[in-house]
Amino acid sequence: MKTKDIYLAGGCFWGTEHYFKQICGVVETEVGFANGHTDNPTYKEVYTDETGYAETVHVKYNPDAVSLEFLLRMFFKAIDPTSLNKQGHDEGTRYRTGIYYTDESDVPTINRVFDDEQLQYDQPLAVERQPLSRFYTAEEYHQDYLDKNPQGYCHLPQALFEFARQAREK
Repeated sequence: MKTKDIYLAGGCFWGTEHYFKQICGVVETEVGFANGHTDNPTYKEVYTDETGYAETVHVKYNPDAVSLEFLLRMFFKAIDPTSLNKQGHDEGTRYRTGIYYTDESDVPTINRVFDDEQLQYDQPLAVERQPLSRFYTAEEYHQDYLDKNPQGYCHLPQALFEFARQAREK
């Protein structure tokens, strides 16, 4: 099975990862830190907002089962795209929203979905669109956090996880 990768920053990575794990066609997820300026950051360092990193989920998906366009449309359903450096109660540059790509051929799809979403808002979207420059995997206790801690903190409502489980590309 061939897979593709996209890196999505949607606020706290615990909920964002759990959300994407529910979507049919997503093969694997991994939480980490994207597009900062230090080497091998720890969660504690990223939490200071001095490293430039965003909490990000590496989404590996099967493009024969789900399209990048569908994943991005699902991403926009899970974020407030006009909120700068804040999702839910989480504030700081580490909680900014972003779409980070590794394949230049994904840019037209990213731009099309972004432009479609922008039409729904009067103010500009605060979602970064950039090539992935760096990604470091977060510590093990952050991986699959909500599976390990079902009552753990999450900025996303439970209903959104069920929505993702039921979602299918038409």
